[in-house]
Amino acid sequence: MEIDLKKLERSRNLHKTYFEELNRLYQACIPEGMRVLELGCHTGRLLASLKPSYGLGIDINPEVIAAAQHIHDERKALNFIAADVQHIDWSQHKPFDYIILSDLTPLLRDIQSTLSQIHTVCRPDTRIILNFHNNLWQPLLNLASLLGLRKMYKGLNWLSTQDIKNLLYLSEYDVITSGTRVLLPFYLPIVTSFLNRFVAKLPGIRHLCLTCYIIARPLVDRSFKANINDLVSTSVVIPTRNEKGNIPAIFKRVPRMGKWTELIFVDGHSTDGTLEAIEEGIKRDGSKWHRTILLTQQKLGKGEAVREAFESCEGDILMILDSDLTMPPEDLPKYYEAIVSGKGEFINGCRLVYPMEHKAMRFLNMIANKLFAMLFTWLLDQPVKDTLCGTKVLLRRDYQKIAANRSFFGNFDPFGDFDLLFGASRLNLKIVDLPIRYRERTYGDIKINRWKHGWLLLKMCAVAFRKLKLN
Repeated sequence: MEIDLKKLERSRNLHKTYFEELNRLYQACIPEGMRVLELGCHTGRLLASLKPSYGLGIDINPEVIAAAQHIHDERKALNFIAADVQHIDWSQHKPFDYIILSDLTPLLRDIQSTLSQIHTVCRPDTRIILNFHNNLWQPLLNLASLLGLRKMYKGLNWLSTQDIKNLLYLSEYDVITSGTRVLLPFYLPIVTSFLNRFVAKLPGIRHLCLTCYIIARPLVDRSFKANINDLVSTSVVIPTRNEKGNIPAIFKRVPRMGKWTELIFVDGHSTDGTLEAIEEGIKRDGSKWHRTILLTQQKLGKGEAVREAFESCEGDILMILDSDLTMPPEDLPKYYEAIVSGKGEFINGCRLVYPMEHKAMRFLNMIANKLFAMLFTWLLDQPVKDTLCGTKVLLRRDYQKIAANRSFFGNFDPFGDFDLLFGASRLNLKIVDLPIRYRERTYGDIKINRWKHGWLLLKMCAVAFRKLKLN
């Protein structure tokens, strides 16, 4: 078959800026080395830009598939099939990490049926990413078609973001986040970059962008829930530094969860007898647990303590419990239930819902927490009401993915909270706030310096803005 690449890629060449922005969006959402399926792949340029370990592109047009095979002939990880995505035997394919439908939903005859069928190649951690044109742009796009600047389509589906979300829900998917991109779809020096990088992210303005996107996950099959305690194990990580008076209560109050539970203490060079208290607790109560171990922290900062402890964990679920016990250990089963039931994939403790005990949090700290929560909700595109609550729970397999992609943000977080939150957002994990009743500290001193650490938080926000919003 003779391939006329110039003709087949005319639209991409005419609208180079638009497609570059789409590449940037998907590269921000999909780490390299994933198994990626693209439905409606055209010549495979987007799929190739994601550098998958295995990429499969499917398109109904045999000509563009032949072109894709020719263009990417040396990329052995890329495979292309000419087929109607609405009529494929998906049972012949293994599950994918990410499934892309880029500008495809307007062309599908039955969107719900297509979305339902691809459940066969989904795991619970698979992510579906769709982008489609904003209805506000319909008159301009129709005019572009009339002027020959865009391919003429007949009978397109014009769906709103809410329409797509509803179809995903009917097809048993759970929306994680959504947003918009591309305020100016053609190139003007300096202007295009400024508008698409900065202005397009502003509240109100973002609704005027050309393309909308949605990231979703399959709804979890809860049929296994009755037997989940026989399947899932739990690691509770407890960072300590000068918390001797709280150690006996930790051994008494932490509940056992799932198939088995282990306690992993990691101490930051305590000088008040905390180490001795932990060793005594292990001798007295260690047999209650699958394992109870004590690590000595090698680097400074709670974030480093958590990372070192996570490397030693054997449980399927990883939990962080602050040793000051301001978060009652008796509430940990709520986190366990939230994650094993599939309601969330990253369960974030929230201290800012229920009334607190009188001296649990200083007034200025509370105001700062609320402001940072608003900022991070915008940065992460998921609601996060309390960024600095020490209790966070996730699956070990998801943490391993966060650790593998840590270089994307850099190792800059002394607290550990933002390393995990940013990593969860980068992987499009479903973040769920779980309210707790925050208690007063009964032993020891607070480890936070509000001004020094407040400045650090602002710098972290700048990192998140650059990496997540500007891509």
